[in-house]
Formats: sequence, C-alpha cells, structure tokens
Amino acid sequence: MQSYVYFDLETIPCQNESYLLELERKVQPPKTLKKQESIDKWLAENRKSAAVEAMGKTSFDGGRGHVCTVAWAKDDSPIHAEHAKTIEDEKGIIEAFFADLDPYHSEVLVGHNITGFDIGFLRKRAVVLGIKLPSPQSLPRDPKPWDKNVHDTMSMWAGGGGRVSMDNLCSILGIEGKAGFDGSMVAEAWACGEHDKIAEYCRDDVWRTREIHKRFL
Repeated sequence: MQSYVYFDLETIPCQNESYLLELERKVQPPKTLKKQESIDKWLAENRKSAAVEAMGKTSFDGGRGHVCTVAWAKDDSPIHAEHAKTIEDEKGIIEAFFADLDPYHSEVLVGHNITGFDIGFLRKRAVVLGIKLPSPQSLPRDPKPWDKNVHDTMSMWAGGGGRVSMDNLCSILGIEGKAGFDGSMVAEAWACGEHDKIAEYCRDDVWRTREIHKRFL
C-alpha cells in the first residue's frame, strides 16, 4: 500500500543586514535616465526602497532566504509543525523533517508546487547549512512534475506547465480555503513574533494539501 508524506514550507527573506547593504550598492537607476543629475536624484530617492524590495524577494531564493516552518503528516496521521523562532533554529527544523523521512523510500512526497519550489528550496538550505541530504529516493534532487516519487497537486490539476494557487483550487473543489492570512504575510508576521500564527497556517496548508490530494486517489 502506498504511503504519503504531505508537507509544506514557510519561508522568510534573508536576515543578514550586510547583504541588504550589498543590494543597496548594486541598485541601478532606470536606463531611461541619462543625465547624471537625474540619476543621482533617482538613487537618493529610491536606492533604499529598491534594496528592501529586492531583499524581500529572497524568500523565494533558497540560497539567501530561510525556512521558518516545516509542517508535515504521514497519511492520515496528525499534522506536525516545526517552527524556527530565530535563524539559528532553522537547521534544526530541517533536520527534524529529514529525519522523519523513510530512508528506504516507501513514501511519496505530496505538496502544492513542491517540484517548482519547496523541494529545491530545502535542498539549497541543506547545502548552505551543512545538513546531510536524505537519499535521492526520499528527497529527489530536481524532480519533474511527473516524477513517481512526488505528487505535486498543482501539476496534478493544471498539468506540467500550468499553475493554480492552492486557495483557488480549494475553492474549485469545495475545500475550506485560507482565512485572511497567506504566504505573502509570513515575513512580516515572523518579524513581529507571531510564530504560533505562522505554524498554524503551515499546518492548515498541509491539511488543505491532503484534502486536495485525496480527490485524485
């Protein structure tokens, strides 16, 4: 009988202030500006905000961003969440998830857009943090949507090149969706210390993933 591991990640941007300064130095004015006076004025007004915006996007970059939460459940078991209240906690929560994966791979990983985001982000964070990766059978290194070791609910619905948000898919299938909180709010919530809120949100996403996946079985 096939066994499934339903999982989801929450990520936050890079927390290294020195990298923000590096981004500030790299900000380039629009190419439409030709006069040095106009360039200097634009940089004075926009350099900081452009760097902050670029820093925010590192929540999608496993090299710079961080995993703040991993939630998972095996088959119909209760959903477990590991949450990092500090950057120093990140390594431990990833290790806890990896340690619970079957090294002999009798399980299939299930998640929403895991082939396009979650698995790759985890792999990069593991390399950066010096975490030993599970076997390629337990955690495929660069899975495709049709990989037999994963079930990506986004691809299962929209096809290999298609996209559909989890919330939209829940609406289509009559499954309870997100209630006023989504992934775009995680970074601010983490900065404000709303750690329980983030962990609960991640658990809820695993529940939604499991409910979606069951429709395909």
